[in-house]
Amino acid sequence: MTKYQDDSRVCACPDPRLWGKEHGLDHAYPVMCHMLDVAAVFGVLWDVLLSDATRERFAEQLALGVTDCRAVLSFWAGLHDLGKITPVFQAQVTSLFDKVRADAAYLFAPGAERDRGFRHEMATHWSLATLLAEEGYSTARGSSGVGGATAPLAHWVGQLLGGHHGTFGAKVSPVKLRAPSHYQPGLGEDGWAGQRRLHFEELRRVTGGAAVPGGALSADMAVVLTGLVVTADWLASQIGAIKSIQPAVGTWQGSPADVDAHWRRAGAAASGLVAQAQLGRATYEAQRFGEMFPFAPNPLQGDLIEHLPGLVAEHGPGLALVTAPTGDGKTEAALYAASVLGRAAGARGMYVALPTMATADAMYGRVRRFAEVALGGERALTLLHSMAWLNPLYGQAATEAAAAAVNQGRASEISADEATAIVADAWLRGSGRGFLAPLSVGTIDQVLRGVLPLRYNVLPLFGLHEKVFIVDEAHAYGPWMHKLLLSLLEWLGALRSPVVLLSATLTGSTAASLVNAYRRGAGFLDPAAVTPRYPGWVYASAGTGEVSAPRATGSDRPRTLDVTVRRVTWDVTSAPVMPALSGGRRQALREELQPVVDEGGTALVCCTTVAEAQATYRDLHAAFPHLARREGGIRLLHSRYPANVRQRITADCESAYGKPRTDQPPTVRPASILVATQVVEQSLDLDFDLIISDLAPLAQLLQRAGRGRRHSRGPGGRPSWARTEDRPRLVVLDPFLRPQRADKPVSWGSVYDVSLLIRTSLLLAERAAAGIVVPGGVQELVDAVYAPDFVDGLDAAVKRELESLDVERQASQMAETDLAAVVGISGPGDVQGQLHLISRRLEGVTEELLTTRLGADTGRVLCAYTHPDGFLSVSPDGSGGAVPGLDGRALSRDDVADVVAYTAPVPGTWVRERGEVDKDHPVRWKKVSTLRDVVLLPMTRAADGRWVCRRGDRTIVVSEVGLERL
Repeated sequence: MTKYQDDSRVCACPDPRLWGKEHGLDHAYPVMCHMLDVAAVFGVLWDVLLSDATRERFAEQLALGVTDCRAVLSFWAGLHDLGKITPVFQAQVTSLFDKVRADAAYLFAPGAERDRGFRHEMATHWSLATLLAEEGYSTARGSSGVGGATAPLAHWVGQLLGGHHGTFGAKVSPVKLRAPSHYQPGLGEDGWAGQRRLHFEELRRVTGGAAVPGGALSADMAVVLTGLVVTADWLASQIGAIKSIQPAVGTWQGSPADVDAHWRRAGAAASGLVAQAQLGRATYEAQRFGEMFPFAPNPLQGDLIEHLPGLVAEHGPGLALVTAPTGDGKTEAALYAASVLGRAAGARGMYVALPTMATADAMYGRVRRFAEVALGGERALTLLHSMAWLNPLYGQAATEAAAAAVNQGRASEISADEATAIVADAWLRGSGRGFLAPLSVGTIDQVLRGVLPLRYNVLPLFGLHEKVFIVDEAHAYGPWMHKLLLSLLEWLGALRSPVVLLSATLTGSTAASLVNAYRRGAGFLDPAAVTPRYPGWVYASAGTGEVSAPRATGSDRPRTLDVTVRRVTWDVTSAPVMPALSGGRRQALREELQPVVDEGGTALVCCTTVAEAQATYRDLHAAFPHLARREGGIRLLHSRYPANVRQRITADCESAYGKPRTDQPPTVRPASILVATQVVEQSLDLDFDLIISDLAPLAQLLQRAGRGRRHSRGPGGRPSWARTEDRPRLVVLDPFLRPQRADKPVSWGSVYDVSLLIRTSLLLAERAAAGIVVPGGVQELVDAVYAPDFVDGLDAAVKRELESLDVERQASQMAETDLAAVVGISGPGDVQGQLHLISRRLEGVTEELLTTRLGADTGRVLCAYTHPDGFLSVSPDGSGGAVPGLDGRALSRDDVADVVAYTAPVPGTWVRERGEVDKDHPVRWKKVSTLRDVVLLPMTRAADGRWVCRRGDRTIVVSEVGLERL
């Protein structure tokens, strides 16, 4: 054993001078103590966070008893920071390093201590293989028993623990591992290796982790183990936690008695750390639908109630795919299904994924109410997206939680760029920790990070383990995100995590791809036939691979869409003062809206682009000046408003067009028109008497049509022109006078694929006269618009044009899909025993590129209004105060909230043109991740009263219709 010399005393034990933590502490914390802390916390997480089935699965794969397995894995967890016993790490604090560098026992090559590229987690990876091999861990490749060869166990454990900072290191060859310090001088020479051995042996002694595993973990369980280690490390690394058990200066010398005493202190504190962080398990207590919701189930929900529990009891937990029209209670159906699956799987919570921040915000309150009445146990709920802390309901709860923490003496620093929690304590508000809460609502991109080679990508996967994963609007994703979703479902199948997928419109092929991805992860490689019913559901078991016969259900809202297609010349950009031309879109829109203006009622006009929505709004002001002068007569909603303005407009729309109040008699609503973009397709519970939409792919048109007569308003609740409740009216403004690419409006750019637009146009021309039966006729129509034989029977010229466009669409989809497959991580079967594949990134593929979903051309701006005295304010009248950060002072949480509240999303080309660098970007903003990409636009008052900012050769304008670029 290596001995260290201190004050003429010699001790063959862990050297207390080797520090593991020092930042924020009065004196350095020995690395041995931190290793003991993490091992102790890991043991509590094993006991509290994991189900019996998971613990048994770990033990079975490692060929250990459950008790020995807990001890061995706790031992492994503590070893995560063994790489801190190196000259490279110790030299980071000169005053502490000076205590050992002169000791003859600690030799290292000249300059080795300056190799900052050799991080301590890499040192853990490199140093553990030899130590474990000496204890009997396998050094030969073997079989995991779950379908693949594994790396040598001694190396694999080192690689796994080396990933505790979010990235797994590349494989290290056996030749290098036989003489690691020769290839990595930063490890130091024999003295350093001896201390690593002493720490290793003492940790193994106190944890009882002497058993040698006889097997290896599957890739999915390796991810779970990594997540547990990371979580244990984060919990044990809290400054307050360390201070509560830190030995006094000079009292801890690393003797066996000292190690034992600290192990007892760490064990006593660990339970409190886990409980305080609220990392327990939610329980699915309510079993009957009536216990969960204050209304009777509709036909879809009733069919799930009648048949899903039996299928789950027979085949075990798995995946449920539910398809139904907008407004048919899919959310309640999903939460009920989650309860059935969650109880059967012993799940500890759920994650509800939505396509956008707006839809996630809308869902948050519903899940919170569900949790309050239907769940027990630990119910900490997080909202996960980049702007979550601006959600009023969420922010209020976060403030209450923070106040409670302060009152209990548990206050911690809150960073403005970190997610906050509602019931969850402050710890769960830390960056990346929201996944660890029992309950989460968030955007789909948050969990898709788990299948991209991003730092800490194991946390979303670990966060979904033993939870029910609910995906709303499963149809709403393009090829890139769909491919990533398939990868995620494959990992969840391997993890045996229950899944509920919801969709309003889903083709049969898409449905099959989702179900079979999950089955593939669960080990069933032969694809199953999946034919969705609409409305209806299908179930696939993770245990048997069995796919149930699809169940078609009825609807308590059967209706026939009365569809009118008007082929129009695209004259949207004509000035409002110009007369509306016969056959143009402007004239058609005015004609369709005239009954609303004359007799009352409400209408939605859905446009393809923000610019066209702004132009349409102005044109309707000119066409119907009396209506425009009345408050709420004509409204405009799109994404290109500052966040606080959009929030206010959305709230106004929900009040004006939302569900009718039961305490008021039915009455016709005053004439009102909402001009909007695709933002109204999802999440907003709006009800209009008339829907008018520019042509869009069929699935989007059906989504918009779902906002037509969505709620029953009773006798007298609709205007005379809209009294037939079961025949809501959809008017489609179609620019394709001919089925040719040239007829697509130039202003639409690449918003929609032209071949899908033409297919929809042709299909509506054939079917619109008879109306669209909802829900009975929807599935056939959705499948028909994508059908390969759609072109059969078309005019020869039209067929050639459409076939050519189809090839372009399919090529584009394949390119996105292939790109996602190339840059995303492999499925669990391909990763088996090769953890570095979870972190491997292609050359040139940056984290920024991946997190913006490969080229999403977006930017965020803050318009700063310049006043005569040079004062820059966040609002035109100066009432919002000065722009925070311009004076160089540090930004508070409230400052950051003020900036974000006034930011607006814009196309990336508005702010990234000709390599222009924004010289006005405050330096303080760059230190806050929430503001790092926000571009400051100094606005000045023009002669016509508008606020303008020159950017390159264009002008950005702020007006009553939001942000525009001239």
